[in-house]
Amino acid sequence: MPVAVYVLGLSVFALGTSEFMLSGLLQPIARDMDVSIPTAGLLISAFAIGMVVGAPLLAAATLRLPRRTTLIALLAAFGLGQVAGAVAPSYGVLFASRVVSAFACAGFWAVGAAVAVSLVPETARARAMAVMLGGLSVANVVGVPAGAFLGQHAGWRAAFWAVAALSALGLVGVAGLVPRTEAPTGADRPRLRAELTIYRDRQVWLALITTALSGGAVFCLFSYLAPLLTDVAGMDEDWVPSVLALFGVGALVGTAIGGRIADAHLFGTLYGGITASTVVLTALALTAHHAVAAVSLALLLGVTAFFTGPALNARMFNVANAAPTLAGATTTSAFNIGNTLGPWLGGLVIDLGWGYPAVAWTGAALAAAAVGTTALAARLPQARGASRVVVGSEVLEEEPHGEGRRDGVDRRDGLRRTG
Repeated sequence: MPVAVYVLGLSVFALGTSEFMLSGLLQPIARDMDVSIPTAGLLISAFAIGMVVGAPLLAAATLRLPRRTTLIALLAAFGLGQVAGAVAPSYGVLFASRVVSAFACAGFWAVGAAVAVSLVPETARARAMAVMLGGLSVANVVGVPAGAFLGQHAGWRAAFWAVAALSALGLVGVAGLVPRTEAPTGADRPRLRAELTIYRDRQVWLALITTALSGGAVFCLFSYLAPLLTDVAGMDEDWVPSVLALFGVGALVGTAIGGRIADAHLFGTLYGGITASTVVLTALALTAHHAVAAVSLALLLGVTAFFTGPALNARMFNVANAAPTLAGATTTSAFNIGNTLGPWLGGLVIDLGWGYPAVAWTGAALAAAAVGTTALAARLPQARGASRVVVGSEVLEEEPHGEGRRDGVDRRDGLRRTG
């Protein structure tokens, strides 16, 4: 695996830490800014919505720019967003800094994913994405608990300063180790109108929906895992960070395993991982009152959920091969649609008085729906012969199940190396 892919993974560690660390900082932020906990919680929603909107917008805006230059600019903007958050004098400024950071984070994910898959053979795409997702998993294992620790002992602003420093480290790595590229010209020059044709393909929409449902299933439960552990399983609050870290360990293991096998068995990975998540969420709904079962299933959920991550990313790049940047942007938006939809549905069933176990049932229903869309995607190419991927004015045939033949032509990115 090229070292540049690992540098991108390090940068994602900083991005992921910033995205998720606020779950452990809401109380000190609320006290310092003199706002309620729900109002402070809007900072999390603002980041997720910024990711949904920012990914396609920035992907389109930077389509013809050199990739490395774009990554450097986005990391710099993200780092400045963290600094602005660290020195924010009011809630409004902090909110704005989260939106700016989310846009930069979304753009980096979209462009970084395109760069990662362009640096490896098509048969190693899932492994490359596993490295990037591994940065997100490590953020959950190390970054989020560390951010909470800093918030408790040095103030919540210290956590923002730490992420800013990580962003600077990632920027240095990208500048020094990601290959320099020129903006494509002539026939190779990407055209937004041509790239937008990927959205005519039903397989792209099925991949988007599957990703959103899969992510929503997990974060529907994860967002309310802490109160489920304390109010239903009867655990002490002091154990919650350890269980959350355990979920992160499971996510890291799942990403590593999924990344190794998804390239060879893409649909098998999707079926296996999403079905396993459905089973785990159902079991958690049935056994949530037992602490040992709840903790064990939280670990397993981390494994099963992130086991599918590399395959979900690789699938999108396979069906939208003609538009790698928009493919990365679409995947980013899809994951964050799930991250927004899942917690909202979880909160809805809680408000209805159905209790925290109902959140697990809701997650299981979303996961089951994702199994259904995966099955539909697997059958659709066979029903209409072969899926079509538009590249410029050409149509390339893709074999059923997305294990497409590319006629010996590599059209992944159109980037030209200059160093």
